[in-house]
Amino acid sequence: MKMLKKMAAGAATCALLLLAACGGGGGGGGGGGGGIGGSGASASNGTMRVSMTDAPSCGYDQVNVTISKVRVNQSGDALDGSAGWVDIPLAQPQRVDLLTLTNGVLFPLGETPLPTGNYQQMRLVLADNTPATPLANSVKPTGGAEVPLDTPSAQQSGLKLNMNVDVPAGQVVDVVLDFDACKSVVKRGNSGKYNLKPVITVIPVVNSGGQRVEGWVDPALVGTGTFVSVQAQGLPVKTSIPDSTGRFALFPVPVGSYTLVVTSPARATAVVTGVPVTADGITSIGSTSVRVNPPVSAMRNVVGAVSPATATVRATQALSGGPTIEVVSPVVDAQDGSFATSLPIAAPVRAPFVANAPSFGFVADTAVAGRYTVQATSNGVSQNTNIDTNSVVPPLSFTLP
Repeated sequence: MKMLKKMAAGAATCALLLLAACGGGGGGGGGGGGGIGGSGASASNGTMRVSMTDAPSCGYDQVNVTISKVRVNQSGDALDGSAGWVDIPLAQPQRVDLLTLTNGVLFPLGETPLPTGNYQQMRLVLADNTPATPLANSVKPTGGAEVPLDTPSAQQSGLKLNMNVDVPAGQVVDVVLDFDACKSVVKRGNSGKYNLKPVITVIPVVNSGGQRVEGWVDPALVGTGTFVSVQAQGLPVKTSIPDSTGRFALFPVPVGSYTLVVTSPARATAVVTGVPVTADGITSIGSTSVRVNPPVSAMRNVVGAVSPATATVRATQALSGGPTIEVVSPVVDAQDGSFATSLPIAAPVRAPFVANAPSFGFVADTAVAGRYTVQATSNGVSQNTNIDTNSVVPPLSFTLP
């Protein structure tokens, strides 16, 4: 079985932010999609129940992965073969199209009783593509044929995910694996091949009725490549796309305060600050009659290359007085390290969160119009280049350890 032995540095930072919380809940629980709610736990043990969800993908009709095993350990340093590993049983290897798991949809993987305590490590093992199952892991580019998705740099023990989850006696703990397909699928030049570079975060769910942000964008933004995310400290925590009605749902999101960011081609970036997320309620961003509709903007192409090709690239924008937001994270070609994206020239618009407001009252942040920082990261080291999209941006180049 093949798994990537390291994740992108930017995603690892995001994972550390998310994994600071611990989850716990009763054996009931309603709503929130599949995988939450169900059987209880005994008085002597707790139960961990694991589900999977996904952020939206870029340029693909399908991203299929086959999960063969999920394991947990109370030690964050435990190696394969060490004591303390407990398998969370799957009825059979689970093949799932990640792109069906957006807008709060969860895919249940399995559950098992566990000794009470704090669990600090999870291992996720994917099945191999074999002659018998050549498309166990696969991708279908938009308009193209389904092809195998390679999982290079393998280790038999699976992908290590750091976590910090308490399992109390007599309680069920729901844990959701957020598998970011957009950042996990990497094209290998013009070879027609694709690598899987898994970017996964582990989010405990305290209550399936909460940890949810819902809202609506203007119908004109539907199906145009619009992305909605909640961010903290300049990093996306959860991302989704609007459905055919313009509705979006971000779930699960750890309890806290966030910045909501809406990006769409040929539109300015829209930002709502101070969005609260609670354990027991839904946070609404507008309504069916109050929808996010950013102003039209010209776009500027930004291209470049990074070495090594395993590095990640993102463009951020520092709003006046804060916060800093991530506007886009383009995919880096796994073969030549090239990347390409486009950024709005117009000023971002922002508004504070107000519950049940009759309108958003967006105001343009003209002082930062067209100004971005492009950041490349590899092996925990980052390089930044400031750009101004009010004029042509020369090709960018980054060389990292």
